[in-house]
Amino acid sequence: MLERLEEFLKANPRDSFVRYGLAMELSKLGRLQEAAHTFRSLIEEDPEYVPAYLQAGMVLARTGQKDEAREIFRRGIEAARRKGDSHAYSELEGALDAAAGPE
Repeated sequence: MLERLEEFLKANPRDSFVRYGLAMELSKLGRLQEAAHTFRSLIEEDPEYVPAYLQAGMVLARTGQKDEAREIFRRGIEAARRKGDSHAYSELEGALDAAAGPE
C-alpha cells in the first residue's frame, strides 16, 4: 500500500487526499516521525484540508510533542469553523480537551 501511495504522490505531488493517505499509512506502520512530517507538510500547503489536523495532532501526541499537538488541534478547530464542518470541529475540540488534561 505504501508503495502505491508513493507512486500516486509522484504523479500528483499536490494531491492532499493522497498525501493524507500516505501520512495515515506511515502512522499505521509505526513510522510516526515520517507521518508527522507528512502531516505538517500537508497542513502547511493546504491549510483547509481539515481531516489532516486531527490525525496530525494525534500522531504528535503519540510522539510526546503535546504542545505542538494542541496547537495543531487549535488550528484545525479554526479551519473546521471556516469550512462550516461542525463534525470535525467537535472532534477537534474533544481532542484538544483530552490533550489539555492531566499529563
